[in-house]
Amino acid sequence: MRKPKSVDPFLEERHATYQAWLDQGQISFSSKVIPVAESLDAEQWVLPTEQALTILRDARSVALQDCECRSHYGRCDGPLEVCLLLNDVGDQLVARGEARHVSLDEAADVLKKANQSGLVHLTLYRPDHQVYAICSCCWCCCHDLQIIRLYEQKELMVHSDYVAVTDVEACIQCSACVDRCMFDARVSVDGGIDDNPRTCVGCGLCVTVCPVEAIVMALRSDQETEL
Repeated sequence: MRKPKSVDPFLEERHATYQAWLDQGQISFSSKVIPVAESLDAEQWVLPTEQALTILRDARSVALQDCECRSHYGRCDGPLEVCLLLNDVGDQLVARGEARHVSLDEAADVLKKANQSGLVHLTLYRPDHQVYAICSCCWCCCHDLQIIRLYEQKELMVHSDYVAVTDVEACIQCSACVDRCMFDARVSVDGGIDDNPRTCVGCGLCVTVCPVEAIVMALRSDQETEL
């Protein structure tokens, strides 16, 4: 495992916590990608929507707070109030005045605005294997995404059940999807755009920015492993 060259106490603390949970067998992963709703058609979106709605509907309460990572680092202009907290975790933060309770409709609106800003939706897990938060993350600030990149611990994040597929004949090679992808799954090459299903995490952000709708989300095959 490679460690980052510079010391980052905020990230080191998060990484140490995850590593302890992994070593003790308390978690298998810390987060999972949720595809954005707009990236899937009505038929494709049935399973992911039901999964996401089940998480929110089954929660006793949902609270909203500023993203801790983006507030700490401030490396981009992504929206701050995007972290949805469930049940006891959210209630505790509301009691401390650090979050506020929101409705299901408000939560859905938060996710929509986060997608427009190019953020990836992640469900976050703790050792009890229960989802405690759904946050919208960026590559430059998110602790999970930084740990994956800097410590090369790709096993911490699980991809969604979908992968982005490009219609090469419809593609106009504008590179909007390349700029949008934070996982280097899409790169500009001579003659078009090269996409790598093994690197794609299935977030769907590239789909929502394509001006000619040349990209679709397809169910991932067994051969297309995460990251």
